[in-house]
Amino acid sequence: MRIGLYPGTFDPVTVGHTDIISRASNLVDKLVIGVAINNDKSPLFSLEERVALIQAECKHIAENILVHPFENLLIQCARDVGASMIIRGLRAVSDFEYEYQMVGMNRSLDASIETVFLMADVQHQAVASRLVKEIARLKGDISNFVSKNVSNAIKDKLHLI
Repeated sequence: MRIGLYPGTFDPVTVGHTDIISRASNLVDKLVIGVAINNDKSPLFSLEERVALIQAECKHIAENILVHPFENLLIQCARDVGASMIIRGLRAVSDFEYEYQMVGMNRSLDASIETVFLMADVQHQAVASRLVKEIARLKGDISNFVSKNVSNAIKDKLHLI
């Protein structure tokens, strides 16, 4: 069974993320969405909230998707879930520079786990969770960047409803 791991903090999950999830789910028998516990990023949503939001978004995408929180090294998470590949989305050249370094480190830790890059769809290349939160905080329209469910969760969390 070919298992892929798509890791991230997903704070919040955006239409860019769901596009990558949808496309990646067609490449593997099982796609694990690894939700990183990364308190250094000061997430808006708790781990439990992020997991629930991703599960709700993925319900309509494919049946071969599992959401899995993790706090250890990415390569260890990949081993834990039996992944033979790590799937990463790329939006811009700056993403590639960071990801290129990560691939080298991950290959040094476990050369049997490949990294596969999926380019963001052109219409989603500017979408970033950080920017979505900033637009929402300033009471801007985020409807093109997240689902209605996620938009409502953000507005509720920021006390904008």
